[in-house]
Amino acid sequence: MIPASIPLSLYVHLPWCTRKCPYCDFNSHEGFSSDLQKPYTEALLADLSSQQDWMSARAIQSIFIGGGTPSLFEGEWIARLLEGIGQRLTIAGDAEITLESNPGSAEAKRFVDYKAGGITRLSIGVQTFHDPLLQSLGRIHSGDDARRALDMVTHAGFDRWNIDLMHGLPGQTADMAKADLADAIALSAGHISWYQLTIERNTRFWSTPPSLPDEETLEMIQEAGEATLSHAGFNQYEVSAYCVGGEESLHNLNYWQFGDYIGIGAGAHGKVTLPSGLIQRTQRTRSPSDYLSQAQAEGFAPPPQAAITAEALPAEFAMNALRLKSGVPLSDFSERTGLPVDALMTAAAEATAKGWLSDPSTGRFATSALGYRFLDSVVGTFV
Repeated sequence: MIPASIPLSLYVHLPWCTRKCPYCDFNSHEGFSSDLQKPYTEALLADLSSQQDWMSARAIQSIFIGGGTPSLFEGEWIARLLEGIGQRLTIAGDAEITLESNPGSAEAKRFVDYKAGGITRLSIGVQTFHDPLLQSLGRIHSGDDARRALDMVTHAGFDRWNIDLMHGLPGQTADMAKADLADAIALSAGHISWYQLTIERNTRFWSTPPSLPDEETLEMIQEAGEATLSHAGFNQYEVSAYCVGGEESLHNLNYWQFGDYIGIGAGAHGKVTLPSGLIQRTQRTRSPSDYLSQAQAEGFAPPPQAAITAEALPAEFAMNALRLKSGVPLSDFSERTGLPVDALMTAAAEATAKGWLSDPSTGRFATSALGYRFLDSVVGTFV
């Protein structure tokens, strides 16, 4: 039996964008047409049906509709999608249901329709409010577009939303980063994702890299930004997530707490605990056209699965749990991997000896303040 205490979430991937950003290595594709909404929604629901046997009797605690730019889909199709999900599985009454939105595709009516269709939380991809920086990132919206989109969110009746910001941008100074955060704080509902731009493979920036701030400037931006957020009452609870009390992203918390999640959509990943205790990862084909062709031709079998070996579980668990500044209860390791805590403590010996982990006698698996500063190195000791 799958322990009922292991939470289960659902990730839904809508893979299209109006234009691919030069820094983006997500599975996103240009070429969206409104004609794709019906067949893709039907494919998503068929995908979900093919994975129902893995869900046991657990209710879905959160749903995250990401991309791509999910707000390219009209409210009618998001509502149909959520209705179909509810027909196939149990959604907890207090489930958090998030949809990502780009200010460049924001429409007041669409936000109203999303809320009416069952969305409870939005994540708005602002990135920066400075127009020259937005242009350097290849974004299709302006700072004023972002402000208008956030105003639409409040008028649509949402009381929970996230503002997504980047820092360390080409030409950005510490003062510019602080100004971005000041705008976001004034327009927020208590949750801001704030993370540094990194240049990833398979992006346009990888082949033609921009000139980024030097290390000294990056450090100044980080320090100034953390001070600005802290002064406004935002606490860092994860590497790139800050919130006021009670506004944590429940869906993302499930990832970091090593919960289970079903993934549906082109390129979507999943992690599922089977009744046997085996933990497997899944992934669908990344190509939207191949995904749709498969759905329309032979239908979906469950996605390809790869088991996580017992030897790899301590590293997998640490890689997620230690992103949380407060860590997780030590008992979560046994509950969510089926292994004794000793397996984690043996793997943690090097990090513990360096003072990078908190005292396990507290009952928590977490970094020390020093360890959180060197998180990549801490996680590396488990590999």
